[in-house]
Amino acid sequence: MPKYRLTKIYTRTGDDGTTGLGFGQRVPKDDLRVEAYGTIDELNSCIGLAIALNLQPDLEAICKTIQHNLLHVGADLCVLEQDQKPGQTTRMELRHVVALEGFIDQLQKSLKPLENFILPGGCPGAAQLHVCRCVCRRAERAIVKLRKTETIGAQVVPYVNRLSDLLFVMARYENLKKGVPDTLWQQAE
Repeated sequence: MPKYRLTKIYTRTGDDGTTGLGFGQRVPKDDLRVEAYGTIDELNSCIGLAIALNLQPDLEAICKTIQHNLLHVGADLCVLEQDQKPGQTTRMELRHVVALEGFIDQLQKSLKPLENFILPGGCPGAAQLHVCRCVCRRAERAIVKLRKTETIGAQVVPYVNRLSDLLFVMARYENLKKGVPDTLWQQAE
């Protein structure tokens, strides 16, 4: 993987409404691919905010792993499939999806089974993890929309899908550890 060095933050090349993909191709800033990896970037920032809200140490560690992996997702998405080169471009792999499933299984051991829908919220960290889950679902929708028109890495959608499940479980776990009960949805009468 090549090392990147930013020597200048502004380039003015985007002033015409285009941006560069991983291998330099110029596309409009509202391109489906840019929307997909831009939403992944937004999700990464939201997770950074969750970390700043003093999550449980085990959740903070998971979040930091996720943040690194989200850069992998973005890198996978910003390189056209025909330009992907083994060992030279970053790809999401099945092992990344399996790791998320392991985190889910580990955290769920502490949680009571759900018998009803819960409302997003609780302590600040859990509430932010619910926001992360919603942004993750939006990213997934953008990626699925892109996949209808272009080929993308095989593990990108499974990873993002599993990540939203993990974020939900993490929010419940954070509330549990902070002593804040989940708020159950009350059906209208």
